[in-house]
Amino acid sequence: MPRPPRRLPAPSAMITAPQPEAVEAGTEVLRAGGNALDAVIACALAQGVVDPMMCGLGGLGVLHLLDPARGVHTVIDGLSISPAACREDMWADRFGGECPDGFGYIVRDNLNELGHRAVTAPGILKVLGMAHAQYGRAPWGSLFDPAIGYAEGGWLVRPHVATMFYLDEKAYGRRSYLDKLAFTEDGRRIYVRPDGTPKRLGEKVLNPDLANTLRLVAKEGADTFYTGELARRIVADMEAHDGLLTLKDLADYRPEVREPIRVDYRGLTVALPPPPAGGIMIAEILRILERFDLVALGHNTPAYMQVVAEAMKIAGRDKDLHVGDPRFVATPLDRLLSDAYAEECAASIRAGDRVSLPRVGAESKHTTTVSCVDRDGMVVSLTHTLGLPSGVIPPGTGMMLNGGMNSYDPRPGRASSIGAGKRRFSTMSPSIVLDGARPVATLGAPGGAWITIAIAQVLLNLIDWGMGVQEAISAPRFSATSDAIDISNRIPRAVQRAVEAMGYEVRRSPTSYAFAGVHGITMWDGVLEGGADPQRDGLAAGI
Repeated sequence: MPRPPRRLPAPSAMITAPQPEAVEAGTEVLRAGGNALDAVIACALAQGVVDPMMCGLGGLGVLHLLDPARGVHTVIDGLSISPAACREDMWADRFGGECPDGFGYIVRDNLNELGHRAVTAPGILKVLGMAHAQYGRAPWGSLFDPAIGYAEGGWLVRPHVATMFYLDEKAYGRRSYLDKLAFTEDGRRIYVRPDGTPKRLGEKVLNPDLANTLRLVAKEGADTFYTGELARRIVADMEAHDGLLTLKDLADYRPEVREPIRVDYRGLTVALPPPPAGGIMIAEILRILERFDLVALGHNTPAYMQVVAEAMKIAGRDKDLHVGDPRFVATPLDRLLSDAYAEECAASIRAGDRVSLPRVGAESKHTTTVSCVDRDGMVVSLTHTLGLPSGVIPPGTGMMLNGGMNSYDPRPGRASSIGAGKRRFSTMSPSIVLDGARPVATLGAPGGAWITIAIAQVLLNLIDWGMGVQEAISAPRFSATSDAIDISNRIPRAVQRAVEAMGYEVRRSPTSYAFAGVHGITMWDGVLEGGADPQRDGLAAGI
């Protein structure tokens, strides 16, 4: 029997994100005539309400924008910056090791993670304001309406939010999320039940204070967070609790506008955010793997996993050695992305050499993303986060601030060591794929150290294997961010045994969909198709 014809109209614009409420906010803006950037901003603001441990006004992020109509292709880096009061050795005597899963560093009393001294200067709101002033179409204030509605009218705790609320990371040297939800009186009122436990699946969360904060930013613009009323309220709370962040730290914050890294892969161009974001790792992986006939190896076979895993480990090693804030660390991009270096790395893999990659610090897994394509061809991908949320909600604001100090190494003399005014490294890698000058795909993901390896695998699935975007995202993934290879529970045990027989330690995840949460849109032949990672609660929606 022939396949029934498609009955749904082909969409002219599309948005995808891990939260259905936020996707709805974005589609409302698109329907009202806003462009892709407007939709992404509305979506991101809503995400900060309905996924409050993932992101928010007090967070950080990286925005990647391509506007063919204006000939603009740019990355705006809103990664957070450590306060000027920071010193390289300030917690050296408190250092307790790297978190066993690779997400951050352990400091005695968790000063770098929980409380006011963990907060770095946030960049996300400055990025959204800057981008809107240059490329937005809809009025700034109108983009806040959906988020204000969710904050004031309430939203229901979804499965992934409930998982985060009840997450206990003490085994990894980090505090439980209940400790963060309950750190302030406002947090307890908003997110904690009378019996002292976090709100549960299906329960409503109301946050009228956050609605008022959003109204203030809608009226006064992003500057209120950095030099205005909201800045003064944040700093008053910092001063009352021995925080490091000052009014000058906020006023001095500037996003960095950067050219994307561009690498060729199988006749296409993959554009990625440069350091201190994580695009360099994806770029290296692709440059190395282009030297192999991956299709001949077979998808997710032991031989395929070995080759791809070693490319992941090389990129991880080079990140540890060379990548950081460009003002503090000179990253040799030309060498790392050269043909000669890619050939050298490929030859090493063919020879059976293996990279040693002990666990190292990285950002929290708890991040979110949104990608959008509008009817005029503008493509925008944003990944943003609180890092590890600090638990700090300045009184009456309803917004939690980031715990970005957890991402800096307390040991002096390292690329990621603490430093005054230092922009943190991030694996966040909102990506755009082009065929010549024409965009054909965009991807983004939350997932900490897994972001780069997940996006790289989805790119392989799209480009080498010709999968549709939802299939490419849903296909079983594996990870090599350490000396072990982690595999999802849908990779067969026979494959696991074969990889172990090669001498690798293999760790099976209990989850079916593991290792970051990729969301994306493809535009092959001008037809929009969206995909959302099944491990999250979101979707792709077209109009």
